[in-house]
Amino acid sequence: MFNGTIDVIIKGFTSLIFLFFVIKIMGKKQISQLNIFDYVIGISLGNIAAEMTINKDITMLNAFIAMSIYGLVSLLVSFITTKSIIARRFISGVPIVLMEHGKISMGQLKRVKLDLNDLLQDAREDGYFDLSEIDYAIMEVSGKVTFLPKSIYAPVKVNDIDIKIKENGLTANLIIDGNIMENNLKAFGKDKKWLMKQIKDNGYQDVKDILLLICNNSGKVTIYDKKYQVGRSVLE
Repeated sequence: MFNGTIDVIIKGFTSLIFLFFVIKIMGKKQISQLNIFDYVIGISLGNIAAEMTINKDITMLNAFIAMSIYGLVSLLVSFITTKSIIARRFISGVPIVLMEHGKISMGQLKRVKLDLNDLLQDAREDGYFDLSEIDYAIMEVSGKVTFLPKSIYAPVKVNDIDIKIKENGLTANLIIDGNIMENNLKAFGKDKKWLMKQIKDNGYQDVKDILLLICNNSGKVTIYDKKYQVGRSVLE
């Protein structure tokens, strides 16, 4: 019995050390930005480590091989999702707009299996106790809900200052990883001709050279270069 206890302790510490290195190789995303696939991988790795510790029928070598396979699959999927927008949307999902212009979309709440109380709780946790202060609420692919307040309820309360301010609205990602976001471009009332003009005015000839191009409702375009990843802005 004593030998069995020692064996569990040794296997437990060994599995934790190996699991730590596998997670380190997979990247910090496993901790801070879990999507559905990451969550499944993380649970599976934990189960393998636990089984390795208490199940005498599972050898340490087989457990290490299994954990290594899960780690390699995670790295492969991560590589694929950085190269393919379609794969990224399928595996990681896309952000879902839950509130738009201060109006709650019950259809979208049902789509993400979130009820109104959950939305209210997320808003309170983010510092918003009154939903009328919120312009947009978006569920990110990680499951976290982020909020864009109305301009008069910005952190510096401009409603206390005797000035007029223009609504900020949402910022749209028009190019991601050298790919034009057709739906975002259409939603902003812009076309490819306008987009190509912005690109050329900023010294680019090909959308493939652009890491990220964002635009707000006032026409301010910000471009992040794929090579240098340096941001610069231009006002239309």
